[in-house]
Amino acid sequence: MANPFVKGWKYLMALFNSKIDEKADPKVQIQQAIEDAQRQHQALSQQAASVIGNQRQLEMKLSRQLDEVEKLNANARQAVNLADQAQVAGDTEKAIQYTNAAEAFAAQLVTAEQGVEDLKALHDQSLQAAAQAKKAVEQNAMALQAKVAERTKLLSQLEQAKMQERVSESLRSMDSTLSAPGNTPSLDAVRDKIERRYADALGSAELAQNSVSGRMMEVQQASIQMAGHSRLEQIRASMKGDALPSGGAANAPATPAANPNLDKQPPAAGQTGTAQ
Repeated sequence: MANPFVKGWKYLMALFNSKIDEKADPKVQIQQAIEDAQRQHQALSQQAASVIGNQRQLEMKLSRQLDEVEKLNANARQAVNLADQAQVAGDTEKAIQYTNAAEAFAAQLVTAEQGVEDLKALHDQSLQAAAQAKKAVEQNAMALQAKVAERTKLLSQLEQAKMQERVSESLRSMDSTLSAPGNTPSLDAVRDKIERRYADALGSAELAQNSVSGRMMEVQQASIQMAGHSRLEQIRASMKGDALPSGGAANAPATPAANPNLDKQPPAAGQTGTAQ
């Protein structure tokens, strides 16, 4: 059976955390999430650097061990040659000494070769670990870049939400309707919160526009638009009148001005011939 005190303490802590998350500033939460991701990336990079450093160190040890094997092999061969030469020269004592030296070099060579094999196995493992570490760092770097880009997007959405909330608040104030924004705790949840706030603000604005005050504003705007349209027509008519110059009569077509009664009096036959 669970301890009631422990259960109550956990409940209080959860309630306290939820209240903190509810009152937290989304900008601060976004920045905290980015900083946490940056710290994780830095720690991962340090671990990867340690793995790669271990691989490089094994490479250096393996190189030295190979040099040691080559050196011991050369010494063993030289001791065998000297033992053979002493044997041919009849110097049995030196031949025995050189033979013993050759055997000692050969024993060291066996140990060194075994060390080379062990280092090769460790080096192969370190190569795989280093490759995995590099890949992990690259993937985490891409994820960090995506989070930074997401931060910019979220901040932009947050500003849009705040702007829409101000517009909605202005409309709701006409009907004495108030609403309070909410906050959410994490980077992933901030996105949902901002979108929810933005959608709620749009809905509230739509409701406010459908209210009596909203209809009054629409009527006022329609009246202003009609008055503006009428005023624009007056301006155009005035501009057409002002566009005629003082000598406009001289520049106008001559036929209507010269004979305004032309349509009432048909021309005579002689006049028609003269005009032609």
